[in-house]
Amino acid sequence: MTVIYFVRHAHSHYTADEYNRPLSDNGFKDRDRVTKLFENKMIHVIYSSTYKRAIQTVEGIAQEHHLQVNIVDTFKERTLSNKKIMDFDDAIRQLWSHPNFAFEGGESNETAMERAITTLQKIVLAHPNDNIVIGTHGNIMVLMMQYFDIQYDYSFWKKLSIPDVYQLTFQNFVLVDVQRIWKE
Repeated sequence: MTVIYFVRHAHSHYTADEYNRPLSDNGFKDRDRVTKLFENKMIHVIYSSTYKRAIQTVEGIAQEHHLQVNIVDTFKERTLSNKKIMDFDDAIRQLWSHPNFAFEGGESNETAMERAITTLQKIVLAHPNDNIVIGTHGNIMVLMMQYFDIQYDYSFWKKLSIPDVYQLTFQNFVLVDVQRIWKE
């Protein structure tokens, strides 16, 4: 069995610079709580989105386990649009309601899911019987989960916390179990 721990990044204050947006003070406190969650778990490898807030959220786990964080661009958050989005929640609702719809310059659910799942499959198959941490983001995380089970949808995404941690257990590339392990 391969175990994937999806770690949704901790809190950060919004800036237009998606790549370099750091964790907030509260985000760093939660990062320490996330690290503590993994102190007694065997972790073999850590991957993260290219976004600073995702990397910072899993850095403590990497330090605790003497591992490097492998940066993977395909785990970054989905691109909504290259234009300013006035109502974020409405935009996300539209994207989840119409999986092949995309705003100008953005990614549809189908496109974002495909990019992330291709990488996830390679990682799961390359690490049989390993425990893997992946620092990622809410939308892309739920899209990857939805690939295996349609119950992971917009409503599920709306209930996520920041941060959040889910444990997914795979046999080959077949999902056999999902558990939320983050305690708010």
